[in-house]
Amino acid sequence: MMARRPFGSAEALQSLARSEWFSLAEDDWLEAFSHHPKIGDRASLEKRFPATHDLSSKEQAGVGSARTDVIDALADANEVYLERFGFIFIVCATGKTAEEMLKMLRDRLGNDRATELRIAAEEQAKITALRLR
Repeated sequence: MMARRPFGSAEALQSLARSEWFSLAEDDWLEAFSHHPKIGDRASLEKRFPATHDLSSKEQAGVGSARTDVIDALADANEVYLERFGFIFIVCATGKTAEEMLKMLRDRLGNDRATELRIAAEEQAKITALRLR
């Protein structure tokens, strides 16, 4: 990305970032996913990701006001997801409630790995676009 500067516009940057993202190999996607906190895991946000804690906290704001039982259900479903697919649940959390994300997580548990990997990659692309904006 650095070698391709200048980008000309924010739209050009976002388009290039998306194109580059989808040209990467699965291992690259998994590496990127590994640098995300699990949805609802506040301790992980603060401990593992201090540099992006503010961004992640804002993106996951819908979790901050969630009931304890919903947070617990997210944690449990996240573990099932990780075990099933081998990577954490990735969702563009901006504007979503904890309940909405829990439903999405549970729904996506029904996918096969290839489908879920593609959905997770698309969600990561959305997160990147928001951060670039």
